[in-house]
Amino acid sequence: MAPFLLIFISLFIGRYPLSMGQVIGVLGIKTGLSATAPLPIHINVVWDIRLPRAILGALVGGSLAVSGAAFQGLFRNPLVSSGVLGVSAGAGFGASLAIILFGSDTFYVYAFAFCFGILAVVLSYVIGTNYTSTPTIMLVLGGVVVSSIFSSLVSLLKYIADPYEQLPSIVFWLMGSMASARFKDIAISAIPMGVGMAGLVAMRWRLNVLSMDDREAQALGVNIIFVKGLAILFATLATAGAVCVSGVIGWVGLVVPHMGRMLSGNDNTVLVPTCLSIGAGYLIIVDNVARTLTGSEIPLGILTSIMGAPFFVYLLKKTKGRGW
Repeated sequence: MAPFLLIFISLFIGRYPLSMGQVIGVLGIKTGLSATAPLPIHINVVWDIRLPRAILGALVGGSLAVSGAAFQGLFRNPLVSSGVLGVSAGAGFGASLAIILFGSDTFYVYAFAFCFGILAVVLSYVIGTNYTSTPTIMLVLGGVVVSSIFSSLVSLLKYIADPYEQLPSIVFWLMGSMASARFKDIAISAIPMGVGMAGLVAMRWRLNVLSMDDREAQALGVNIIFVKGLAILFATLATAGAVCVSGVIGWVGLVVPHMGRMLSGNDNTVLVPTCLSIGAGYLIIVDNVARTLTGSEIPLGILTSIMGAPFFVYLLKKTKGRGW
C-alpha cells in the first residue's frame, strides 16, 4: 500500500506547483471519472512526466530489491546484489554499444541493454556450472569474471566514442536516471519485470530451502538444479528489465534486502514481499530527491550510493560482523 501512496504524493512534488484539485482533475479526466478539462500544462506535468516516472521508479526499485533478496538467499551470501551475475555490466555494454551504433534511440538502447544483460548471466551460468565442488561459489566467481569483461568493454567503447555526443550519453546512462520515463517505457519493461517479480514471489518458500545446504535441500525432495535455474531466470528477467530502462542503479539490490530483514527476519516467504514494497518506495523517494534537490537533476546511481554506503556501515556496526 505504501508504494501506491508514494506514487500519488510524487504527483505533487516538483518545481511546478500543483494543488490537490489540479492533480485530481488530471487523473479524473484521464480515467474518465471527470468531464472537467484541466489545463494542458497540468496534464503534461502530471500524466506525461510525474506519473510514469513514479510508476517506473516503483517497478525498478521493487525488481532490484526482490532480485537482490533472492540472490542473497540463493547464494547464502549477504554481500551479493541483483547484479552479481553480471547483468548490470552486460546491460551497460549493450546500452553503450547501441548509443554508438544508433545514437540515443531508446528502442535500440533498451533492446541492446536487455539482451546483453541476459547474455552476461548466461555466460556466468555457463562458467559457474559443471563443477563438482562449491557450485554456488563458482557461479559468483563466474559473475565476477563476466562483469569484469563487460566493464572493460564499456571502457573501450567510452574510449572510442565521440567525446561531444556519444560519450556524454553513455556516461549519463551508466549513472542511472528516469528523466526520460514515459508510459511506453513502462509498457516495454513491465513484462520482464512483472514476470520476474511474480515468479520470485510465487517461489519464495523454495528460496528458504535453497538457503540450506544442497544435501539438505535434496533430502527434502527439491530438484536443486532446476529450482536454482528458475530462481536465477526470474531474478535476471526482473533485473535486466529494470536496468534496460533506468540505467545502472547500484546498492538497491544490496541494501534493501537488509532493511527487509531488520523488519521481517530471514523467512523469504515474508522477506520477498517486504523487499518488493520497500524497494518500490525507496526508489520513488530517491527519484523525488534527485529531481528536486538541486537546479539540475542528480543521477540516481549517485544518490543510491551516497545513501546506501553509510547505511551499510551502520548495518555492519550494528551486527558486529555477524552477518544475518
